[in-house]
Amino acid sequence: MSTNTFAPEELGETLSAAADKGQKSVNNAMAAAQAKLAETAKAIRENETLATAQAKLAESARNAQEALREHAETLRERTREYRDNASEQLGEAQRYVVERVKERPVTAALTGLGLGLLLGLLLSNRSR
Repeated sequence: MSTNTFAPEELGETLSAAADKGQKSVNNAMAAAQAKLAETAKAIRENETLATAQAKLAESARNAQEALREHAETLRERTREYRDNASEQLGEAQRYVVERVKERPVTAALTGLGLGLLLGLLLSNRSR
């Protein structure tokens, strides 16, 4: 019957080799865990960066929308002013023409007839 016995030196070497091998396994596992942790941390930072970018983009969109509303309101006010001014000037021009026609009805009729004739001649020459 043969028994496997180790000499103390062999047992020490075997235990030392096993410990080294175990230490390498532990080191490898630790390195893998650290790499995974670094990956996770990077993903978290990227997600936070993405969330921050999305928040900034949303805020910029709200600011742009508000600026557009203000600009549109300013344009409405200016358009209203121009419209009122044009209406007023058109009313003044109409009153002026009516007054001149009342002062000199024959002259106004002859002027209108002359302008109509002139426009008719100009338009008839265009069609040829």
